[in-house]
Amino acid sequence: MNVYDGDRMGELLTSEGMVAVGSDDADLVVLNTCHIRERAVHRVYSEIGTLKREDGTRPMIAVAGCVAQAEGAEVAKRARDVDVVVGPQAYHRLPELVAAARGGKAVIDTEMPALSKFGALPARTKGQRTSAFLTVQEGCDKFCTYCVVPYTRGAEVSRSFDAIMDEARALIDGGAREITLLGQNVNAWGHDGVGLDGLAIALDKLPGLSRIRYMTSHPNDMTQGLIDAHRDVEKLMPFLHLPVQSGSDRILKAMNRSHSHDSYLRLLDRVRIARPDIALSGDFIVGFPGETDADFEDTLTLVAEVGYAQAFSFTYSPRPGTPAATMGAQIPKAVMDERLQRLQAVINEQQHAFNIASIGTRTTILIERAGKLPGQMLGKSPWLQSVHVVHPELTAGDLIEVDIVAAGPNSVTGTSPDTRKAA
Repeated sequence: MNVYDGDRMGELLTSEGMVAVGSDDADLVVLNTCHIRERAVHRVYSEIGTLKREDGTRPMIAVAGCVAQAEGAEVAKRARDVDVVVGPQAYHRLPELVAAARGGKAVIDTEMPALSKFGALPARTKGQRTSAFLTVQEGCDKFCTYCVVPYTRGAEVSRSFDAIMDEARALIDGGAREITLLGQNVNAWGHDGVGLDGLAIALDKLPGLSRIRYMTSHPNDMTQGLIDAHRDVEKLMPFLHLPVQSGSDRILKAMNRSHSHDSYLRLLDRVRIARPDIALSGDFIVGFPGETDADFEDTLTLVAEVGYAQAFSFTYSPRPGTPAATMGAQIPKAVMDERLQRLQAVINEQQHAFNIASIGTRTTILIERAGKLPGQMLGKSPWLQSVHVVHPELTAGDLIEVDIVAAGPNSVTGTSPDTRKAA
């Protein structure tokens, strides 16, 4: 979602007559920030410090996104070189905020009007990515005890069906062959009685679009209609990112996740019945306050039971203002790090096994960019694997059939059955 927001801010400023340049030559630098983990916040302030030039000058600096929303005036107080502080729901006002900041005083806007920014943003521009992001939903009502999102992005709000379809058409006209629907809780999207499954069905009919994906989802909003869409909607890719966070029922309850170890597994059983070849991805937090060795073993058990194609895992990071930040029994960093290493070793092994299992199969990949070797191109399989193929005639946006002939931990290698473009 930060990539999407960054693109939209860039398009907005371009529509005001600005030109994108490197930071050394910029009159204005916009730092689009994340507040989900403490380390990301520290990087913001570190980056601000690097923007001062050798001659003592600096560009105007705007801090946008969730750090701006969470810390507000504290950003300008802590980093006096910052000229603009703007939250993720107000960045459509960036040009006027920049103009106001030219008076020499920091300008702050962290209001959260419901989705007004989308109506104020300019039309999508040409020359976009082959695989494009499209935000359809923002905010979250789940209030997981570790998560700052409800406080930085606000309540769950869905964009209108028509607005999404219009933006999808614009992305396709700009060269997108694949669209990933985005939301903090994307499968909670709904508008005028249509759910995410209905949106996928409508997008499936758009000429020029080859692939549909979505992320990130919550298990409680994984409807049977959306599960069935993985079976019935041709362009909906066989990949599901469904965070679980822990395998321990006790920790899941403390996290306010509203699902259990077993209910999560039963949900995945239903998904696999609908789409047996689906690749599964997840998120995990280790070292949540009060997590015992037994709780962590429950997480390892769940990972073994699921068999992930990939997953993201992190040590718990206390976020100010969240209930978990003040819970007792905070886990020592050394314990968290050791557990994370063990978990990531298992996840990495599963990802490699998933890639190895694809050797000998033939699949269609979407070419995204050139690789590092002569004639090499990099694409994505339907299961979101990175696929390297040597085919000098290919360009970004091509769809081509390949035979998977080798697999590494993070990517696979394909060969083209012939030298013709498939699209």
